[in-house]
Amino acid sequence: MLLEAIYHQPKRNWAYAYDQDTIRLRLRSKKNDLTEVYALTGDKYAWDETKALVPLIKFTTDSMFDYYEGEVKPPYHRLKYSFLLKDGDEQIWMTETDFQEEEPDDPGRMFQFPYIHAGAVFTPPEWVKDAIFYQIFPERFANGNPDINPDNVEPWGGEPTPFNFFGGDLQGVIDHLDYLSELGINAIYFTPIFEATTNHKYDTEDYLRVDRHFGDADTVKRLVELCHARRIRVLLDAVFNHSGKTFAPFVDVQKNGEQSKYKDWFHVHEFPLDVKDGIPTYETFGFEAHMPKLNTENSEVKAYLLEVAEYWIKEVGADGWRLDVADEVDDAFWREFRRVVKAANPEAYILGEVWNESSAWLQGDQFDASMNYPFTDAVNAFFVKNTMQAEQFANSIGRQLSRYPLQASEVAFNLLDSHDTPRLLTLCEGDQRKMKLAALFQFSYMGAPCIYYGDEIGMDGEHDPGCRKCMEWDEAKQDRELLDFYQKLISLRHAHPALRAEGTIRFLQARPDGSQLVLERKDDEERILILFNRSEETAIVELDAGDGEWTELFGGNHRTAKDDGVLAIELPAYGYAVLSTAVSQRSS
Repeated sequence: MLLEAIYHQPKRNWAYAYDQDTIRLRLRSKKNDLTEVYALTGDKYAWDETKALVPLIKFTTDSMFDYYEGEVKPPYHRLKYSFLLKDGDEQIWMTETDFQEEEPDDPGRMFQFPYIHAGAVFTPPEWVKDAIFYQIFPERFANGNPDINPDNVEPWGGEPTPFNFFGGDLQGVIDHLDYLSELGINAIYFTPIFEATTNHKYDTEDYLRVDRHFGDADTVKRLVELCHARRIRVLLDAVFNHSGKTFAPFVDVQKNGEQSKYKDWFHVHEFPLDVKDGIPTYETFGFEAHMPKLNTENSEVKAYLLEVAEYWIKEVGADGWRLDVADEVDDAFWREFRRVVKAANPEAYILGEVWNESSAWLQGDQFDASMNYPFTDAVNAFFVKNTMQAEQFANSIGRQLSRYPLQASEVAFNLLDSHDTPRLLTLCEGDQRKMKLAALFQFSYMGAPCIYYGDEIGMDGEHDPGCRKCMEWDEAKQDRELLDFYQKLISLRHAHPALRAEGTIRFLQARPDGSQLVLERKDDEERILILFNRSEETAIVELDAGDGEWTELFGGNHRTAKDDGVLAIELPAYGYAVLSTAVSQRSS
């Protein structure tokens, strides 16, 4: 055993409360170094009466390490524990202080989870586990009320630029709710809808007013009510890192300088406000002069923004917030934000925009999830760009799973593109075979998948502004075959709990130089295999067939044969298959 590689700490994602009665323990070891791992657990005040040896299973792996996990239900909500590590006949015990040959008999030297405090358990909203999100950029989705068009509106479907307008509004969304329901969507993420000067609305002018070109308070209330009647949740976008240049407090600072009562609402380095050599004399988002950074440590700013956060949840019924540039806002603000939002609606979903590893924000005191761009990058690298082999991809996914507590992974926001990236079809260079493989993995993986508006009908587009085209509503110009694929994919996920949070996840095949991938999702009722061939060549994948009968759930462009306990699946170039068997028909 390589003891230097073994790691555990009694906090964060290594020892955490999954619910009010359950503690999950994790341990890391060198890859393929251990054969068995156990946790010796008990209550420190009743050690002999509660002592138990709990097996840990290898729940994921990456290029260097294996990760083991098991759960314990301590009778008194307290836990002392150590680990038993085995490699064949060799074994060693790990305590908080050292490794030792003999079983430890003093709980005082063991790791400790002091107590499960019910109010401190990280409990993301349950509905997100079953959510399928659809991201809408309101200005480009549909023009439902021409009477509120901007003065300089251009004909629908024109070439997007960073500055032009096409008249998309909230009534346009209302007019197409049937389309979203038929697609199978049950959650919408809207980019900002509040008063602002730009087409994207990330330069907020008034946080308590719907943009006049999108509608008004009554429009958004009616939209939310109609969505809820269809069991569609609504996620709004909060830009609390910065405001717009026309935000009234910033206008006052521009006018009155150091004499402004709002000067401490922002981070001003020099008065009067100016831009010198392309750098504003005040802090901003990036170096965008029209997006001044808010001082969220200022008590007045904090009070104002928390009022905004509560208002749209309480008064309008929004189901949560997506938080723009969330990693650049101070943690103390987000902790208070969570308390306010969860008090208004305990089932509100709090989603932070963090592009990197985000475990620091996913400990139950700030966000429920982050926009899972590490997932995006891995999926695109393997299925789209062919820059990653199967084993590398599986390792990347395994590394991500190891970083977060299970409840965070269950509600992860899994996207393949957005208003901030090139569209998926463009990344695939128009090859829908690659696009379908990427989408199939997205919908087979733990967490909530999100479709960027129009991807399902074959819309393309380079990076902003190309990815922000007007939605194509002319069915003759839509890719109806691709739409049918997405409808069936969504229906498949809705119909099979094993593909959602309820199912365990494991790679059955992911070879170092391979282009084939086999993912297993399993719950108590069903075992599902999802097979991918990211190659221009036909591939035959062989697997243990078990004792049950296999049913084809999705695919149709493959051939399957079963002989002498071996399941052989022939996949054409960029082919896929989804097969299912009942767990009750075979040993689990």
